[in-house]
Amino acid sequence: MAQPTNPIFGARRDQAFPTLAQADIDRMRRFGKASFYAAGENIVTAGDVAPGLIVVLSGSVDITQDGGLGRLETIATHGPGSFVGELAELSARPSLVNAQAAEPVEAFVIASHRLRDLMVQEANLGERIMRALILRRVGLLESATSGPIIVGPVDNSDVLRLQGFLARSGQPHRVLDSDSDPCAKTLVERFEVDPHHLPIVLCPNGRLLMNPGEKDLARCIGLLRPIDADKLYDVAIVGAGPAGLAAAVYAASEGLSTIVLDCRAFGGQAGASSRIENYLGFPTGISGMALMARAYNQAQKFGVEMVIPDEAKLLSAATDGARYRLDVGDGETVRTRSVVIASGARYRRLDIANLARFEGTSVHYWASPIESRLCAGQEVALVGAGNSAGQAAVYLASHARKVALLARGGSLDASMSRYLVERIRAQPNIEVLTGAEIMALEGDEGNLGTVRWRNRASGAETTRPIRHLFLFIGADPNTDWLANCDVALDAKGFVRTGSDLGSAQMETSRSGVFAIGDVRAGSVKRVAAAVGEGAQVVAALHAYLARGNADAPQTAGRP
Repeated sequence: MAQPTNPIFGARRDQAFPTLAQADIDRMRRFGKASFYAAGENIVTAGDVAPGLIVVLSGSVDITQDGGLGRLETIATHGPGSFVGELAELSARPSLVNAQAAEPVEAFVIASHRLRDLMVQEANLGERIMRALILRRVGLLESATSGPIIVGPVDNSDVLRLQGFLARSGQPHRVLDSDSDPCAKTLVERFEVDPHHLPIVLCPNGRLLMNPGEKDLARCIGLLRPIDADKLYDVAIVGAGPAGLAAAVYAASEGLSTIVLDCRAFGGQAGASSRIENYLGFPTGISGMALMARAYNQAQKFGVEMVIPDEAKLLSAATDGARYRLDVGDGETVRTRSVVIASGARYRRLDIANLARFEGTSVHYWASPIESRLCAGQEVALVGAGNSAGQAAVYLASHARKVALLARGGSLDASMSRYLVERIRAQPNIEVLTGAEIMALEGDEGNLGTVRWRNRASGAETTRPIRHLFLFIGADPNTDWLANCDVALDAKGFVRTGSDLGSAQMETSRSGVFAIGDVRAGSVKRVAAAVGEGAQVVAALHAYLARGNADAPQTAGRP
C-alpha cells in the first residue's frame, strides 16, 4: 500500500494513493508489459520521460522530489497494489519526481497510449486512476517543490511572467528570491550568474536558462514537443480556451485525430476568472483555471495532442495530400484535413502613453494568487464593468486593503450580472467609481506609484498612491494571424460564418475551416456558449469530412 508522507494530501490521500484489488490488477494487466527492477535501481528520474504507469506487484518504490541543493524529500512509498505515476504519464511528458526501487520490484508498465486505452475501455477503474493522477498533480502544485526553479527578485517583471506562465500551464515550480533566499544565492554563485542576467531558470533535467521566453522554457521542461510534419490530422484547433478545448474533447472522443495549438496557455480568458458562479452544474462556483484544467486533462485523456505555447502564423491550402497546412512557430507545419479557429480575443489596453512601462510588474490583466500576493494589504485600482471585472474585484477584495473599481459608464447594472453587483455592494472595501476614466500613471523603474483618474461628468481629478492596476476592459478578436489566409472577417475583425456566406453553420468563407467561441462574429461571449459551440462544431466537422477525402480546399462565398 502507498503510504504518502507529504501532509498536503490530507483527507484525500486514499484517493490519491489507492491500493488496487487483485481483480483490478488482473483487468489492467492486458494493457501493460512485465518489468523487474533491482533494489536501488532508479526507475524514473525527474526531467526524464517515465516508461509509463508502473503497477507494483511486489517490493516497494520510493517517490522523492528535490527539496533544494540536492536534498531529496520523500513523497510516498508504493507497495504491492499501488501504482507509480501522475498526470505526466497521460501524455508522456517528463516526470516531475524520482522513483527508486527500495527493494526488488516486480511490476508491469502501462505505456502512455495504452493508459489512455485503459481510461476508455475500463471506465470505472479508469475514473479512479484519473482521479489519483489529478490529485497527485494538485499535491505537487501545492507543495511548490517539484518542477523548474525560477531565481530572481520576486517583483521582477520577468519572474512574474515566467511564474504566471507555469501557473496557467498547471506546472509545479518554485520561485526563489535572489535578494533574500540563501538557496537562490547559492545557485547564483554556483553558476556564476551576473545579477543583471536574472532571472534564471533551472529545469528538472539540469539545464540552466537565462531569462527564457515561454516557448524556450516549455521546451526545456518537455511541455512543448516537436510537431510531426508527416502526420495528417483530422482537425487542427487553433486556441485552447473553452471553445477550443470543448471541440478537442468531443472530436477526440469521437475518434478524430486532433491537435490543439495555443500561443500562451490553455484556458483563454476564462482561465482569468477567479470564480465562475453561473456555469451550469457548479452551484458553489469554480475558478476559471480549475474548470479549464479539467477540460485540458480531459482532452489529453482522449489522446488530443497539445502544442502549447506555439503560435499559428498562416493557414493555407496544402498540395501534399492534406487539405490544409498551418505554419507555426520555429518553421514547423501542421498538416490537417480541417481547421477550427478558436483563437478567442486579446485583452484591450488603456490608451496611456507609458502603460507598457508598468505592464508585467504593476499593470495586470489577470487576477490570480500570484497578483493577490503582490498587492496584499494595499489599495489597488481595477478598471472594468463586466462580469470578469466583477469577479476580479471580489477576489482582490479578500486580499487587498481596498479596491477602487472604476467604470466609464454610469452604472454596473447594464453590463454585470446582478449577483455580482449585489456582492460588490456588500463588500465594505470595494469603492465603485462610475463615470471614471484613467488619465495618467506615474512611477519609477517600471513600478507604479500613483494613478490619476477623472470624473467624466464633473471633470474632477483624483490622484491616489496605488502600486497595482488591474485592467478588465474587454477584448478584441485575436485574428491578426488570419490577415493573409482568405478567411472573411467583419468590420470589427471577428470571423464571419454561416448563412450570410453561403456556408454551413460555423463554417467560414473557406470550406472545411470553422470558427467558434469569442472569435466568431455574432457569438455570445459566455463560457457556456463557447463550450456549446465547441461541442456543436464537431457535428459539422464529421459532415465535412464525410463528403470525401479527395476534394481540394475550396472557397465558399466571398469576403
